[in-house]
Amino acid sequence: MASRRPAPKLPEATISEYQGVRSLHLGTIWIQGSMRIAKPDLVELEYVQRMLASLLWLPTQQIGQGRAVQLGLGAAAITRFTHKALRMPTTAVELNPAVIELCRRSFHLPADGPRLQVLNLDAGAWVRDPAQRGSVALLYVDLYDHEAAAPVLDDAGFYADCRGVLADGGVMSVNLFGRSASFEQSLARIAQAFGEEQVCALRPTREGNHVVLAGRGVTLPDRATLLDRAAHIEARFRHCGLPARKWLRMLRPLVPQARPPAEASLP
Repeated sequence: MASRRPAPKLPEATISEYQGVRSLHLGTIWIQGSMRIAKPDLVELEYVQRMLASLLWLPTQQIGQGRAVQLGLGAAAITRFTHKALRMPTTAVELNPAVIELCRRSFHLPADGPRLQVLNLDAGAWVRDPAQRGSVALLYVDLYDHEAAAPVLDDAGFYADCRGVLADGGVMSVNLFGRSASFEQSLARIAQAFGEEQVCALRPTREGNHVVLAGRGVTLPDRATLLDRAAHIEARFRHCGLPARKWLRMLRPLVPQARPPAEASLP
């Protein structure tokens, strides 16, 4: 009988601290996530804040409904937010058990309970599981290895599976970053899976993180409604530091929405 190939060795999870901010690393200088020690509810990193722009796609009364899933735990900022601030049933999927252990010890990740489940699994296998289809309202995808050169999962089949786990009206946020990553190619794969009219991108951060939002059967509202939603998000989650009105200036739909002329009269 042929012997099984050993699984690749996963990198060591370590932390650093600088000016009151604790960061997670996987054996390199690349930051996999951060938390302000004195304010753990604050969403520290700008790109993680932008991933939460998916909340703009939800009617205000629906925020907090359904199930949230994070693929790639990082420093657990999104998992803490959806579990604690949104009070949503939350699942996090992380391949490296050392990351889970360190997040529990150093990044305020709670123990599993009725509303929280942290799974030591491969994210690609999780989204392919037929049991997960149509079960997710908010999906956050942030999958990088220790080299942070490109997303670990970034093919058309993976994004089709991500769409498959979303419920109608659900929204996916994806972080695209890396020296070897091609934003345009990744964006094209996401559009192929979701449809161009369901995809928006935010302007990149100074560090080069591109956040892409993609919905399943989502109709983007008019500007006035988005402004109302953004104001609600900022007020409700003030302690988390979400600049929701700023996000509106960054959104770039793949298919621009038609706008009525400014002089058009209301019926």
